[in-house]
Amino acid sequence: MAYNIPEKYQDLTPAPQLDKKTLNKMVWLSCFLQASFNYERMQACGWLWGILPGLQKIHTNKEDLKASMAHNLDFLNTHPFLVTFVMGIVLSLEQNKADTATIRSVRISAAGPLGGIGDALFWLTLVPITAGLTANMAMEGQIIGAVLFLIIFNAVQFAVRFGLMYWSYGLGTKAVTLLTSSAKEFTRAASILGIFVVGGLIANYGGTSLRIVVGDPAINIQGLLDGVLPKLIPLLITLGIYVLIKKGWTPVKCIILILVVGIVGCAFGIWAGDSKAMDAEGNTIPGGYTPLVEWYQLPEEPAE
Repeated sequence: MAYNIPEKYQDLTPAPQLDKKTLNKMVWLSCFLQASFNYERMQACGWLWGILPGLQKIHTNKEDLKASMAHNLDFLNTHPFLVTFVMGIVLSLEQNKADTATIRSVRISAAGPLGGIGDALFWLTLVPITAGLTANMAMEGQIIGAVLFLIIFNAVQFAVRFGLMYWSYGLGTKAVTLLTSSAKEFTRAASILGIFVVGGLIANYGGTSLRIVVGDPAINIQGLLDGVLPKLIPLLITLGIYVLIKKGWTPVKCIILILVVGIVGCAFGIWAGDSKAMDAEGNTIPGGYTPLVEWYQLPEEPAE
């Protein structure tokens, strides 16, 4: 038989404030939000697992705990790093024994906007900035680059997790008002910052260049392009992918297109490489590799 969730709890006496140990425990358990992700209820199982220590302390009545666990298994989809914001609000309502319908509606209204905010804050801002600072060290063979990336990224996300849990738990439903009133502006600002960062990464690390030379004496096409605008080809590739996505292309299709263009371009010697390839005599191969189809002749490197 289906369980009918009661609208009100049996024990309506407000519960005592949760202690820091319980709040901290729920922050750590929130890391498993997506451990049981499914397409029926999304993150519901992980959500209940994370919030359960608080519910057990709030609801000493077994029937109330049963009802609370049941409605906290509703469909939920929010940003995994910002989920403690929703937890704090829901725990505040549970503590004051609000009716279950109110708690369910507040949970949905608080969880929804966090997806866009979290993506803008973490994937479009924090990750590009952190990767931009540490990738150069990793590319030079320094393992500290990868270590620093993990330390900085996780330090920020856990600081956000703990901070949001205590802040939203203290504010209660007021936190929802603060979130919804400025969510659009915050998301837009973080997105703009992320775009600037990605643009900087393209300028610094975009390495796509042409191998082609024409004429006699030989004219390096890439040198001409650098005279017009350095990193022009990486910029054109980025803008081209942006246009394709705007026209309805999926990221997977764009990745496949880049792979095909890269492979075909290298087969015809269009793209330059930096593989440090050498011939049988130990001499560096101009352009980094020997293409399958050689339709132009690279000038020989001067003897050392």
